[in-house]
Amino acid sequence: MADLQDELHSLPEAGDHEAHDEAPDEARHARREGSRAPGPQTPAEADDDLDRARAVLAAHPVADGYSGLPWALRHLSWYDLQLGETAVDTDVPRLREGHVGALLWSLHLPEGLAADRAVGATLEQLDLVRSVIAAHPEGLRLALSAGQVIDARNCGRVAVVLGPATAAALDDSLGILRALHFLGLRVLTLTGASWASGAGLTRFGEEVVREMNRLGVLADLSGASDTTVRRAVALSKTPVLCTRSAARALRPHPDNLPDDLLAELGAAKGLCLVPLTAEQTGPSVRDVADHLDHVRALAGPDSVGLSGTFDSGTAHPQGLADASGYPHLIAELLRRGWPETDVALLTWGNIQRVLRSADFAARAAQERREPSTARIAHLDG
Repeated sequence: MADLQDELHSLPEAGDHEAHDEAPDEARHARREGSRAPGPQTPAEADDDLDRARAVLAAHPVADGYSGLPWALRHLSWYDLQLGETAVDTDVPRLREGHVGALLWSLHLPEGLAADRAVGATLEQLDLVRSVIAAHPEGLRLALSAGQVIDARNCGRVAVVLGPATAAALDDSLGILRALHFLGLRVLTLTGASWASGAGLTRFGEEVVREMNRLGVLADLSGASDTTVRRAVALSKTPVLCTRSAARALRPHPDNLPDDLLAELGAAKGLCLVPLTAEQTGPSVRDVADHLDHVRALAGPDSVGLSGTFDSGTAHPQGLADASGYPHLIAELLRRGWPETDVALLTWGNIQRVLRSADFAARAAQERREPSTARIAHLDG
Protein backbone atom coordinates (compact mmCIF):
# COMPACT_ATOMS: atom_id res chain seq x y z
CA MET A 1 0.00 0.00 0.00
CA ALA A 2 1.21 3.49 -0.76
CA ASP A 3 2.60 5.62 2.01
CA LEU A 4 -0.06 7.18 4.22
CA GLN A 5 0.99 10.66 3.25
CA ASP A 6 0.43 9.86 -0.44
CA GLU A 7 -2.98 8.38 0.35
CA LEU A 8 -4.05 11.50 2.17
CA HIS A 9 -3.18 13.64 -0.84
CA SER A 10 -5.73 11.77 -2.98
CA LEU A 11 -8.50 14.04 -1.67
CA PRO A 12 -8.48 17.66 -0.54
CA GLU A 13 -8.72 18.21 3.20
CA ALA A 14 -11.82 19.88 4.54
CA GLY A 15 -10.97 23.54 4.91
CA ASP A 16 -8.52 23.47 1.94
CA HIS A 17 -11.24 23.68 -0.69
CA GLU A 18 -12.25 26.96 -2.24
CA ALA A 19 -15.73 27.16 -0.75
CA HIS A 20 -16.83 30.68 0.13
CA ASP A 21 -19.16 31.86 2.84
CA GLU A 22 -21.96 33.46 0.86
CA ALA A 23 -24.24 34.03 3.84
CA PRO A 24 -25.86 37.47 4.04
CA ASP A 25 -24.82 39.88 6.76
CA GLU A 26 -27.80 39.07 8.98
CA ALA A 27 -26.99 35.34 8.81
CA ARG A 28 -23.36 36.03 9.75
CA HIS A 29 -24.62 38.09 12.67
CA ALA A 30 -26.94 35.24 13.65
CA ARG A 31 -24.01 32.82 13.56
CA ARG A 32 -21.92 35.05 15.82
CA GLU A 33 -24.80 35.38 18.26
CA GLY A 34 -25.55 31.64 18.19
CA SER A 35 -29.08 32.09 16.86
CA ARG A 36 -30.91 31.30 13.66
CA ALA A 37 -31.32 33.80 10.85
CA PRO A 38 -34.69 35.58 11.29
CA GLY A 39 -37.79 35.06 9.19
CA PRO A 40 -39.83 32.02 8.15
CA GLN A 41 -38.78 29.93 5.18
CA THR A 42 -40.82 29.48 2.05
CA PRO A 43 -41.03 25.95 0.61
CA ALA A 44 -38.76 27.03 -2.25
CA GLU A 45 -36.15 28.35 0.20
CA ALA A 46 -36.31 25.11 2.18
CA ASP A 47 -35.76 23.10 -1.01
CA ASP A 48 -32.82 25.33 -1.95
CA ASP A 49 -31.22 24.78 1.47
CA LEU A 50 -31.68 21.03 1.16
CA ASP A 51 -30.19 20.99 -2.33
CA ARG A 52 -27.22 23.00 -1.10
CA ALA A 53 -26.80 20.64 1.86
CA ARG A 54 -26.72 17.63 -0.44
CA ALA A 55 -24.15 19.31 -2.65
CA VAL A 56 -21.89 20.00 0.34
CA LEU A 57 -22.31 16.43 1.59
CA ALA A 58 -21.50 15.02 -1.84
CA ALA A 59 -18.07 16.63 -1.49
CA HIS A 60 -17.69 16.17 2.28
CA PRO A 61 -19.75 13.19 3.48
CA VAL A 62 -20.62 12.46 7.08
CA ALA A 63 -18.17 10.55 9.24
CA ASP A 64 -20.61 9.25 11.85
CA GLY A 65 -18.98 8.92 15.24
CA TYR A 66 -21.14 6.20 16.76
CA SER A 67 -23.27 3.38 15.37
CA GLY A 68 -24.82 0.67 17.53
CA LEU A 69 -25.51 -1.54 14.52
CA PRO A 70 -23.28 -4.52 15.48
CA TRP A 71 -25.20 -5.35 18.66
CA ALA A 72 -28.56 -4.71 16.96
CA LEU A 73 -27.69 -7.25 14.27
CA ARG A 74 -27.03 -9.97 16.87
CA HIS A 75 -30.78 -10.19 17.42
CA LEU A 76 -31.66 -10.70 13.76
CA SER A 77 -31.60 -14.19 12.26
CA TRP A 78 -31.38 -12.75 8.74
CA TYR A 79 -30.73 -9.31 7.25
CA ASP A 80 -29.59 -7.65 4.03
CA LEU A 81 -27.98 -4.27 4.55
CA GLN A 82 -27.24 -3.90 0.85
CA LEU A 83 -30.85 -3.97 -0.35
CA GLY A 84 -32.29 -2.40 2.80
CA GLU A 85 -33.24 -3.62 6.26
CA THR A 86 -36.28 -2.18 8.04
CA ALA A 87 -35.48 -3.94 11.33
CA VAL A 88 -32.60 -1.51 12.00
CA ASP A 89 -31.92 2.21 11.55
CA THR A 90 -28.92 1.71 9.27
CA ASP A 91 -28.49 0.08 5.89
CA VAL A 92 -26.54 0.87 2.74
CA PRO A 93 -29.40 2.63 0.87
CA ARG A 94 -30.05 4.97 3.82
CA LEU A 95 -26.33 5.57 4.33
CA ARG A 96 -26.11 6.65 0.69
CA GLU A 97 -29.23 8.82 0.97
CA GLY A 98 -27.75 10.47 4.06
CA HIS A 99 -24.34 10.90 2.37
CA VAL A 100 -22.54 8.92 5.11
CA GLY A 101 -18.97 8.11 4.11
CA ALA A 102 -17.63 6.56 7.32
CA LEU A 103 -18.97 4.98 10.50
CA LEU A 104 -17.48 4.21 13.89
CA TRP A 105 -19.10 0.87 14.78
CA SER A 106 -19.56 0.53 18.51
CA LEU A 107 -18.41 -2.64 20.23
CA HIS A 108 -20.02 -1.56 23.49
CA LEU A 109 -21.71 -4.26 25.53
CA PRO A 110 -25.16 -4.06 27.14
CA GLU A 111 -25.44 -3.07 30.77
CA GLY A 112 -25.68 -5.98 33.15
CA LEU A 113 -23.37 -8.28 31.19
CA ALA A 114 -21.15 -10.19 33.62
CA ALA A 115 -17.66 -8.69 33.87
CA ASP A 116 -16.04 -12.04 33.14
CA ARG A 117 -17.86 -12.09 29.78
CA ALA A 118 -16.56 -8.72 28.57
CA VAL A 119 -13.48 -9.99 26.72
CA GLY A 120 -15.29 -12.89 25.05
CA ALA A 121 -18.32 -10.79 24.12
CA THR A 122 -16.10 -8.12 22.57
CA LEU A 123 -14.26 -10.74 20.52
CA GLU A 124 -17.62 -12.06 19.35
CA GLN A 125 -18.56 -8.51 18.32
CA LEU A 126 -15.34 -8.16 16.35
CA ASP A 127 -16.01 -11.46 14.61
CA LEU A 128 -19.56 -10.37 13.77
CA VAL A 129 -18.60 -6.99 12.29
CA ARG A 130 -15.93 -8.52 10.11
CA SER A 131 -18.49 -11.04 8.85
CA VAL A 132 -21.03 -8.28 8.17
CA ILE A 133 -18.50 -6.21 6.23
CA ALA A 134 -17.38 -9.25 4.23
CA ALA A 135 -21.02 -10.03 3.37
CA HIS A 136 -21.63 -6.52 1.99
CA PRO A 137 -18.53 -5.74 -0.10
CA GLU A 138 -20.39 -3.44 -2.49
CA GLY A 139 -21.40 -1.11 0.32
CA LEU A 140 -19.01 -1.47 3.26
CA ARG A 141 -15.25 -1.62 3.68
CA LEU A 142 -13.17 -2.09 6.84
CA ALA A 143 -10.78 0.82 7.46
CA LEU A 144 -7.84 0.54 9.85
CA SER A 145 -6.29 3.97 9.18
CA ALA A 146 -7.09 7.44 7.93
CA GLY A 147 -5.73 6.52 4.53
CA GLN A 148 -7.98 3.47 4.28
CA VAL A 149 -11.00 5.61 5.14
CA ILE A 150 -10.19 7.80 2.13
CA ASP A 151 -9.54 4.73 -0.03
CA ALA A 152 -13.00 3.38 0.84
CA ARG A 153 -14.62 6.66 -0.06
CA ASN A 154 -12.77 6.83 -3.37
CA CYS A 155 -14.10 3.36 -4.18
CA GLY A 156 -17.69 4.33 -3.36
CA ARG A 157 -17.82 2.32 -0.13
CA VAL A 158 -18.74 3.34 3.41
CA ALA A 159 -15.65 3.03 5.60
CA VAL A 160 -16.16 1.14 8.87
CA VAL A 161 -13.83 1.97 11.77
CA LEU A 162 -14.04 -0.50 14.68
CA GLY A 163 -14.80 1.03 18.06
CA PRO A 164 -15.42 2.32 20.57
CA ALA A 165 -15.17 -0.75 22.78
CA THR A 166 -15.67 -0.70 26.51
CA ALA A 167 -12.66 -0.55 28.82
CA ALA A 168 -13.86 -3.72 30.57
CA ALA A 169 -12.91 -5.60 27.41
CA LEU A 170 -9.23 -5.22 28.38
CA ASP A 171 -9.64 -7.16 31.63
CA ASP A 172 -6.90 -4.87 33.00
CA SER A 173 -4.38 -6.26 30.51
CA LEU A 174 -2.27 -4.27 28.06
CA GLY A 175 -1.61 -7.51 26.20
CA ILE A 176 -5.34 -7.80 25.49
CA LEU A 177 -5.34 -4.17 24.33
CA ARG A 178 -2.64 -5.03 21.79
CA ALA A 179 -4.55 -8.13 20.67
CA LEU A 180 -7.74 -6.10 20.16
CA HIS A 181 -5.79 -3.51 18.18
CA PHE A 182 -4.36 -6.28 16.00
CA LEU A 183 -7.93 -7.43 15.32
CA GLY A 184 -8.92 -3.93 14.24
CA LEU A 185 -9.97 -1.96 17.33
CA ARG A 186 -9.28 1.76 16.89
CA VAL A 187 -11.32 3.46 19.68
CA LEU A 188 -11.63 2.58 23.38
CA THR A 189 -14.02 4.19 25.90
CA LEU A 190 -12.28 5.02 29.18
CA THR A 191 -15.15 4.17 31.50
CA GLY A 192 -16.24 1.04 33.31
CA ALA A 193 -12.81 0.09 34.68
CA SER A 194 -11.26 0.53 38.11
CA TRP A 195 -8.39 2.50 36.59
CA ALA A 196 -10.69 5.17 35.05
CA SER A 197 -13.24 6.07 37.71
CA GLY A 198 -14.78 9.17 39.21
CA ALA A 199 -11.46 9.85 40.91
CA GLY A 200 -9.70 10.01 37.54
CA LEU A 201 -7.02 7.86 35.95
CA THR A 202 -4.87 5.71 38.21
CA ARG A 203 -1.19 5.07 37.40
CA PHE A 204 -2.22 1.99 35.44
CA GLY A 205 -4.91 4.02 33.67
CA GLU A 206 -2.28 6.50 32.57
CA GLU A 207 -0.18 3.62 31.23
CA VAL A 208 -3.22 2.40 29.27
CA VAL A 209 -3.48 5.81 27.60
CA ARG A 210 0.25 5.79 26.75
CA GLU A 211 -0.04 2.32 25.21
CA MET A 212 -3.12 3.41 23.27
CA ASN A 213 -1.09 6.31 21.86
CA ARG A 214 1.68 3.88 20.89
CA LEU A 215 -0.77 1.63 19.07
CA GLY A 216 -2.95 4.31 17.50
CA VAL A 217 -6.10 3.56 19.51
CA LEU A 218 -8.12 6.70 20.20
CA ALA A 219 -9.50 7.47 23.67
CA ASP A 220 -13.25 8.02 23.92
CA LEU A 221 -14.16 10.06 27.01
CA SER A 222 -17.96 10.16 26.78
CA GLY A 223 -19.40 9.18 30.13
CA ALA A 224 -16.08 9.65 31.93
CA SER A 225 -15.78 11.83 35.02
CA ASP A 226 -14.63 15.41 34.59
CA THR A 227 -11.39 14.48 36.39
CA THR A 228 -10.73 11.61 33.99
CA VAL A 229 -11.47 13.82 30.99
CA ARG A 230 -9.04 16.49 32.13
CA ARG A 231 -6.25 14.03 32.88
CA ALA A 232 -6.68 12.13 29.62
CA VAL A 233 -6.73 15.36 27.60
CA ALA A 234 -3.52 16.48 29.28
CA LEU A 235 -1.77 13.11 29.00
CA SER A 236 -2.69 11.90 25.53
CA LYS A 237 -0.28 12.66 22.70
CA THR A 238 -3.13 12.32 20.21
CA PRO A 239 -6.48 14.15 20.20
CA VAL A 240 -9.20 12.51 22.27
CA LEU A 241 -12.82 11.88 21.27
CA CYS A 242 -16.11 12.25 23.04
CA THR A 243 -18.20 10.01 20.81
CA ARG A 244 -21.58 10.83 22.39
CA SER A 245 -21.44 14.22 24.13
CA ALA A 246 -23.40 17.41 23.61
CA ALA A 247 -23.57 20.66 25.63
CA ARG A 248 -24.57 20.28 29.28
CA ALA A 249 -25.46 23.98 29.41
CA LEU A 250 -28.32 23.29 26.98
CA ARG A 251 -29.38 19.89 28.29
CA PRO A 252 -28.16 18.53 31.66
CA HIS A 253 -27.45 14.97 30.61
CA PRO A 254 -24.54 13.31 32.51
CA ASP A 255 -22.75 12.39 29.26
CA ASN A 256 -22.90 15.98 28.00
CA LEU A 257 -19.92 18.26 28.65
CA PRO A 258 -19.87 21.49 30.68
CA ASP A 259 -18.64 24.64 29.00
CA ASP A 260 -15.22 24.62 30.67
CA LEU A 261 -14.48 21.08 29.45
CA LEU A 262 -15.67 21.96 25.95
CA ALA A 263 -13.19 24.84 25.93
CA GLU A 264 -10.38 22.58 27.21
CA LEU A 265 -11.23 19.93 24.63
CA GLY A 266 -11.04 22.54 21.89
CA ALA A 267 -7.72 23.89 23.14
CA ALA A 268 -6.30 20.35 22.93
CA LYS A 269 -7.76 19.85 19.41
CA GLY A 270 -9.95 17.03 20.67
CA LEU A 271 -13.32 16.25 19.13
CA CYS A 272 -16.82 16.42 20.59
CA LEU A 273 -19.23 14.32 18.52
CA VAL A 274 -22.73 15.58 19.18
CA PRO A 275 -25.28 12.72 19.36
CA LEU A 276 -28.56 12.80 17.46
CA THR A 277 -30.64 11.63 20.42
CA ALA A 278 -33.73 13.26 21.89
CA GLU A 279 -32.46 12.53 25.39
CA GLN A 280 -29.15 14.36 25.00
CA THR A 281 -29.88 17.05 22.44
CA GLY A 282 -33.66 17.46 22.24
CA PRO A 283 -36.63 16.45 20.09
CA SER A 284 -36.01 18.49 16.93
CA VAL A 285 -33.41 19.21 14.26
CA ARG A 286 -33.20 22.76 15.61
CA ASP A 287 -32.31 21.44 19.07
CA VAL A 288 -29.42 19.44 17.62
CA ALA A 289 -28.28 22.48 15.66
CA ASP A 290 -28.37 24.54 18.87
CA HIS A 291 -25.92 22.10 20.47
CA LEU A 292 -23.68 22.18 17.40
CA ASP A 293 -23.70 25.98 17.51
CA HIS A 294 -22.80 25.92 21.21
CA VAL A 295 -19.98 23.39 20.91
CA ARG A 296 -18.58 25.17 17.85
CA ALA A 297 -18.60 28.51 19.66
CA LEU A 298 -16.75 27.15 22.72
CA ALA A 299 -14.48 24.43 21.31
CA GLY A 300 -14.03 25.84 17.81
CA PRO A 301 -14.99 24.54 14.37
CA ASP A 302 -12.05 22.10 14.45
CA SER A 303 -13.47 20.27 17.48
CA VAL A 304 -17.09 19.45 16.67
CA GLY A 305 -18.50 16.46 14.80
CA LEU A 306 -21.58 14.27 14.43
CA SER A 307 -22.63 11.08 16.16
CA GLY A 308 -25.77 9.44 14.81
CA THR A 309 -26.03 6.90 17.67
CA PHE A 310 -28.46 4.99 15.46
CA ASP A 311 -29.35 1.42 16.46
CA SER A 312 -28.34 2.15 20.03
CA GLY A 313 -31.82 1.82 21.55
CA THR A 314 -32.50 5.52 21.99
CA ALA A 315 -35.11 7.87 20.53
CA HIS A 316 -34.01 10.36 17.89
CA PRO A 317 -35.14 13.89 17.04
CA GLN A 318 -37.95 14.28 14.54
CA GLY A 319 -36.53 14.22 11.02
CA LEU A 320 -33.39 12.39 12.15
CA ALA A 321 -34.85 8.93 12.77
CA ASP A 322 -32.23 7.08 10.74
CA ALA A 323 -29.02 7.52 8.78
CA SER A 324 -30.79 9.13 5.82
CA GLY A 325 -31.65 12.34 7.69
CA TYR A 326 -28.30 14.14 7.70
CA PRO A 327 -29.11 16.51 4.78
CA HIS A 328 -31.92 18.05 6.83
CA LEU A 329 -29.53 18.82 9.70
CA ILE A 330 -26.90 20.27 7.36
CA ALA A 331 -29.58 22.39 5.65
CA GLU A 332 -30.49 23.85 9.05
CA LEU A 333 -26.84 24.72 9.75
CA LEU A 334 -26.43 26.38 6.36
CA ARG A 335 -29.58 28.38 6.97
CA ARG A 336 -28.05 29.58 10.23
CA GLY A 337 -25.07 30.88 8.33
CA TRP A 338 -22.50 28.16 8.87
CA PRO A 339 -19.84 28.58 6.17
CA GLU A 340 -19.31 25.55 3.98
CA THR A 341 -15.75 25.26 5.26
CA ASP A 342 -17.03 24.72 8.81
CA VAL A 343 -19.67 22.25 7.63
CA ALA A 344 -16.96 20.30 5.81
CA LEU A 345 -14.94 20.10 9.02
CA LEU A 346 -18.00 19.03 10.99
CA THR A 347 -18.97 16.21 8.65
CA TRP A 348 -15.65 14.85 7.43
CA GLY A 349 -12.52 16.88 8.06
CA ASN A 350 -12.34 16.74 11.85
CA ILE A 351 -12.63 12.94 12.13
CA GLN A 352 -10.05 12.59 9.37
CA ARG A 353 -7.67 14.88 11.26
CA VAL A 354 -8.02 12.89 14.48
CA LEU A 355 -7.55 9.53 12.73
CA ARG A 356 -4.53 10.87 10.85
CA SER A 357 -3.02 12.25 14.07
CA ALA A 358 -3.38 8.85 15.73
CA ASP A 359 -1.64 7.15 12.79
CA PHE A 360 1.31 9.55 12.80
CA ALA A 361 1.71 9.60 16.59
CA ALA A 362 1.69 5.80 16.73
CA ARG A 363 4.43 5.55 14.12
CA ALA A 364 6.59 7.99 16.05
CA ALA A 365 5.91 6.34 19.42
CA GLN A 366 6.72 2.84 18.16
CA GLU A 367 10.20 4.04 17.19
CA ARG A 368 11.02 5.13 20.72
CA ARG A 369 8.83 3.01 23.01
CA GLU A 370 8.61 -0.75 23.43
CA PRO A 371 5.27 -2.43 24.19
CA SER A 372 4.41 -1.79 27.82
CA THR A 373 4.68 -4.71 30.24
CA ALA A 374 3.01 -2.83 33.09
CA ARG A 375 0.50 -4.69 35.24
CA ILE A 376 -2.26 -3.20 37.31
CA ALA A 377 -1.11 -5.06 40.43
CA HIS A 378 2.33 -3.44 40.18
CA LEU A 379 1.13 0.16 39.58
CA ASP A 380 -2.14 0.33 41.51
CA GLY A 381 -1.70 -2.46 44.04
